[in-house]
Amino acid sequence: MASLEDEIQAAGGPLKLLQSGRSGAYQFPVKPEFSNWRDEQESWRKSAALMDLSLHMNDLTVKGPDTYRLLSDIGANSFKGFGPMKAKQLIAVGHDGYMIGDAILFCLDENHVRIVGRPPVSNWVQFHAETGDYDVTLSRDERSVSNPNGREFYRLQLQGPNADHIFEKVNGGPLPEIKFFHMGKFKIGKYETTALNHRMSGFPGLEFFGPWEDLEGVRSTLLEAGAEYGITQIGGRAYASVAGESGWIANTVPAIYSSEEMKPFREWLPAKSFEANLALGGSFVSDDIEDYYVTPWDIGYTHIAKFDHEFIGREALERRIDEKRRVKAWIKWEREDVAKIFASMYEEGDKRFKYIEMPAAFYTASQWDRIEKDGELVGIAMLPNYSSNVRGWISLGMIDEDEHRIGDRVELVWGEPNGGSPNKAVERHTQTTVRATIIARPFSEATEGSGNR
Repeated sequence: MASLEDEIQAAGGPLKLLQSGRSGAYQFPVKPEFSNWRDEQESWRKSAALMDLSLHMNDLTVKGPDTYRLLSDIGANSFKGFGPMKAKQLIAVGHDGYMIGDAILFCLDENHVRIVGRPPVSNWVQFHAETGDYDVTLSRDERSVSNPNGREFYRLQLQGPNADHIFEKVNGGPLPEIKFFHMGKFKIGKYETTALNHRMSGFPGLEFFGPWEDLEGVRSTLLEAGAEYGITQIGGRAYASVAGESGWIANTVPAIYSSEEMKPFREWLPAKSFEANLALGGSFVSDDIEDYYVTPWDIGYTHIAKFDHEFIGREALERRIDEKRRVKAWIKWEREDVAKIFASMYEEGDKRFKYIEMPAAFYTASQWDRIEKDGELVGIAMLPNYSSNVRGWISLGMIDEDEHRIGDRVELVWGEPNGGSPNKAVERHTQTTVRATIIARPFSEATEGSGNR
């Protein structure tokens, strides 16, 4: 069976493979809109947003006496206090300290953990479980685009200022206290569900899950009970924009494509894997794949610096702790320059600028757009989207720490260089720039969550 390594060699290198755009943008396979994406976006700030997380994420279940040891050996963040009915983010780096990805660990019982998120972390865990000395068993529940047999669990999120009222109504009384990133059980009508307390759009709510066969009953119970509180179902278009508001940089490039130490993993990954089909694009272009790698600090994971256990990549991260780095940042686009891009749709040939999809404007699975000051590269914008809550365009990305000053003016370079791309999803166009301002965050009163996944 062909592997990722085989695909890289056949393409003439990892960049040629990723820039061919085989996967397109990351898929959220739910109905695009239930009402309209503008009202859907506003519901997670004004009323209550019901999001369906059941289909787009990969689940890997790990059981056995070495479960915690395996995850601790891979995770760069601390595992102190982790155990049943608790959750945590798993931040995985390679031997060189660069990010492979992150996911959420749901500890359902002693030595029984379900890993939920994009595929790279699950693949990395499975590779080490199968090739290392670990007494564990694994089972996979693939995301729906790779899974014709259906899912094991439904997974929903109810978020917004009215979410607690709806939860109490369907539970028949107050919910049990569930601490942040802990889990608890309660009722949704006749259905028992397990909930995780975390925030996806930066506002109060719970993620909850249960047997797949309960999904429609749970959903209809919530919609009926929540009608008086303005409950709104969130479609795929609005959902794709949540991360840009909440502060989770989801679309990093797994740092697996170049080093010799990663070659066994590349040979283990099949040609049909997420990593072999990842689409890379944007106005930032380099001839070195490692220029697309990021450290946890670059995307806001500063808490990994505890170094309270041994893990893959620890030595490399410790060497880098005092190096200059990038910091997670938002920029807000100038409305006149956005209007200029839309107006260019009337121009003939490739005089038009790159089309901006609304509300989420990223057109590849990992998009890297240049952020410049005075023509010099100072950062990367990764998640461009229009927010009806902001009533404007924002990008989430990372900026050199020496250049990250709130209120500073920058320019976003929009569109592919040379007017096109090997990716057939990218039309012929002319590259342009968008004036922008570095902002603290879209909503000063919001509490940052772990993002949407």
